[in-house]
Amino acid sequence: MALKACIARQVKKYQFPPKADRARKLYTHNLDELISEAGLQAELVAEITRNPAFAANWGTVKGWTEESRYKSTGLNGKDMYNAVVGTDGVLQWIKQRW
Repeated sequence: MALKACIARQVKKYQFPPKADRARKLYTHNLDELISEAGLQAELVAEITRNPAFAANWGTVKGWTEESRYKSTGLNGKDMYNAVVGTDGVLQWIKQRW
């Protein structure tokens, strides 16, 4: 939802999603697509390059899918939680951009 807030910030009130042809891309849980739609790809690459702890957290979070929540991935809930909200967490990075 945080990435969708970044995207919504780019459009006028009551115009989300911005275009019908783009709407399908916005109703996804694919973080790479949402990063792209939010216009944050270059900033993400820069942060991954600059901050190894963030890079590790992004690596943990970016593979999540709706289907993966039902599969055993070797991660426990604490790993995902820390990657999202911990020090150098993905959510903290996104919050700086909405």
